[in-house]
This record gives sequence, C-alpha cells and structure tokens, in this order.
Amino acid sequence: QVQLVESGGGLVQPGGSLRLSCVASGFTFSNYGMSWYRQAPGKERELVARIMTTGGITKYADFVKGRFTISRDNAKNTVYLQMNSLKPEDTAVYYCTRGWSRHDYWGQGTQVTVSS
Repeated sequence: QVQLVESGGGLVQPGGSLRLSCVASGFTFSNYGMSWYRQAPGKERELVARIMTTGGITKYADFVKGRFTISRDNAKNTVYLQMNSLKPEDTAVYYCTRGWSRHDYWGQGTQVTVSS
C-alpha cells in the first residue's frame, strides 16, 4: 500500500533551518510529482511547494520563495523540503502528498515550531 512518512520537524529559533524528509513506498515514486503542504492551528491547509517527477520543475508559494527549497532523490524514494530563515509564522504541521495538482495520498505530518 502507498505510504508517505515525513520526518525532520522540530523546534527551531527564528532565522534557523530545518530539512524535512518524506519517504515514499508502495508506488513507483519517479512517476509522480510530489508536494508539501502545511496547516497552522485554526487555518486551512496550504500549498508550500511542489516538484515534478525528475525535479526539473518546481513551484513555490510566495510566502516561502527564496527561503525554502524542494528537492527529490528518486533513487531513495524521498522528497525533501529545506527550510531556511524560518519565521514564527512558518509554525505548522507539514505534510507531504503524492501528486503535482491532484493529491490522493498524504503523510501523517511533522510538526515544525519556530519560536525563541
């Protein structure tokens, strides 16, 4: 069965960095675009970044442009989200999901808290 398992979240000070990972299994990873979303308390889930199958095409939400980088390693069935210059407003649960625009499977999420 399809599984997406995120890791790498935690508590970080403003201005710090984290790298999230999402390991996929149960499907041919290289055939699918992948995306990262986030959901803060009391807010709707929102798209953070997405990446096409080979990693050559990426797209970012305006609020993370220049700070976050999405990448993937098809040999390891893993998609990453490198987050730099973190701000308190980046605090949320971060989810990876299969697909570029249509999403059928989601991970359980990893908590990112940015606080001093």
